[in-house]
Amino acid sequence: MPRHPAPQPSRPADVPAAPEAEPASEADPVSEADRAPEATPTLADRPPPSGPTAAPVYGDWTPAAPADGEPEDGGESRLGPLPPPPPSRAYVGTRPPTYDAEPTALPAADPDDLDALVPDTVLDGARYGACTLRAVSVRGDSARYRGEPRRDALLTARFGAGERALVLVALATGARTAPGAHLAAAEVCRWIAAAVGRSHERLTGDIRAARRADLKAGLHRLTDRSLGKLRAAAAEQGLDPDDYAATLRCLLLSADPECRTRVFFGVGPGGLFRLRDREWQDIEPEVAEVKGEPVLGFGSAPHETPDGDRLTMDLGIPTPPSPYEPAPEPPREPFRFRTSVARPGDVLLMCGTGFAEPLRGEPELRAHLADRWSGPEPPGLTAYLADTQVRVKGYADDRTAVAVWEA
Repeated sequence: MPRHPAPQPSRPADVPAAPEAEPASEADPVSEADRAPEATPTLADRPPPSGPTAAPVYGDWTPAAPADGEPEDGGESRLGPLPPPPPSRAYVGTRPPTYDAEPTALPAADPDDLDALVPDTVLDGARYGACTLRAVSVRGDSARYRGEPRRDALLTARFGAGERALVLVALATGARTAPGAHLAAAEVCRWIAAAVGRSHERLTGDIRAARRADLKAGLHRLTDRSLGKLRAAAAEQGLDPDDYAATLRCLLLSADPECRTRVFFGVGPGGLFRLRDREWQDIEPEVAEVKGEPVLGFGSAPHETPDGDRLTMDLGIPTPPSPYEPAPEPPREPFRFRTSVARPGDVLLMCGTGFAEPLRGEPELRAHLADRWSGPEPPGLTAYLADTQVRVKGYADDRTAVAVWEA
């Protein structure tokens, strides 16, 4: 008998096809109530161990404590190799952010100035001496939706060779409202890199010899010169210095495996953190503070002069500018500097405000990254990119983060 093909199931005539999703309009972003919550991977639930000496639970596994006299090897325990860290998550918090998780609109391009285009994401990494470097700069969700360029700039460079090599990582953030903010950030990164490169031999010697005072004075001068060039470039273009300005944060790493000194310097807000023993430490250097007793012309005014003359009361009325003297420049951001001696297993994180603010404000993000970054090996480039893109509702700025894992 001839065989007939089996009938294929078909959709009933009274069931309409699912409508195609309409793209979100730039003028009317999708509201939070209309967006379906994204599925997020969950960590396995495990009750914490009991007892006075129980080890703390991190993520979905508990580190085994070494026996008395048994050396800690970082990756092995009496129970065998540690499990891999939990998978990276799409977002943390109770609700997903409003914006899409992927890029939406490209920035507008000028056919006569294509060098001004900035890619959505920059990812880099290296391994020198006793440290492994991971660096990323990602356009924020808000800029991705509006088709604006990434205002953060990231530059990594190596000067010299062998154990005398010096690695510089520079990140800068342009002014929020300035149209050329991304160009200013990129320029100041190139200028500080050129200045460090020309002085890298002396800087390398100072770092290896732990000459902290010389490092601070020298890097302060190089930073001032680079920011001075930025102000001069603004004047050449007929721009207000505030419209062509950027913050700057840098990290210097020696390629000498015996040198564990890490040097941070820069101008402007951001974050400097250290992950040690699964605990985050905020080690952002404080700005210069006024110390000692007040003196005339510095700090708070005394009640009288050294000659005994009483000073008049300050009524808070601004003094009109003199026609014979130029107006004083606005106060500049203070120089920030810190040297840190790394321990094996440390993770040093330098970042801009777009990543520092959610890290300080969302405990769940800190806990998740501590789980991800406390393993025996640093993450690969793609894993690091996924970790730094874990989203938090209310934070949609560019994210630039530089992390150093110590062997």
